[in-house]
Amino acid sequence: MSRRGNTRRWLQQHVADPYVRQAQAHGYRSRASFKLIEIDQRDRLLQAGATVVDLGAAPGGWSQVASERVGLRGRVVAVDLLDMAPLPGVEFIRGDFTDDAVFEQLLGLLPGGADLVMSDMAPNLTGVRDVDQPAALYLAELALDFAGRVLKPRGALLVKCFEGAGSQELRALFARRFGQVAVRKPDASRDRSREHYLIGRGMLPTFSQQPQRPESP
Repeated sequence: MSRRGNTRRWLQQHVADPYVRQAQAHGYRSRASFKLIEIDQRDRLLQAGATVVDLGAAPGGWSQVASERVGLRGRVVAVDLLDMAPLPGVEFIRGDFTDDAVFEQLLGLLPGGADLVMSDMAPNLTGVRDVDQPAALYLAELALDFAGRVLKPRGALLVKCFEGAGSQELRALFARRFGQVAVRKPDASRDRSREHYLIGRGMLPTFSQQPQRPESP
């Protein structure tokens, strides 16, 4: 099938997607909002009054859900390389969270640390698994490193992963760094997708660190 044919097929499937329709009906910016909603219904990660960091936040679907659930006493700090239109109750930083200046700016908004760090980040997929899988694992590891520097002792990390080479090793890394680890595949994730989500709760004392800049590659 030609590239144009593939694009047309994707658009048809996208328009017919029930989660796309629900997102439009509820005013969410992304169908991904329902992945977070489903995970939160099961795992109760978003508590009223919590401080949440959303890594790779654009276009803002997860930040929207987080802001609704933490309420006026809570705080949502979103960061992305791409610009993001303003959202009520969300503080946005445009930049790379591994960059010195951006990281310091984030720390300035998190004087007491974070209750939840969440990342729905994915690399720009090439369709070549041997290229895409390491890139996805690297993003997950960056989120894990960042969480180790800002999470409160009873905080949690929620991060997107892809099944494949290195995914078991990533789960083992989570198990060494958190008291509780869970794997979730929400219904809103497309059946053909290899994506799943790792949740780590209760960072172990040996991994918790004083705030500092994550190392760039």
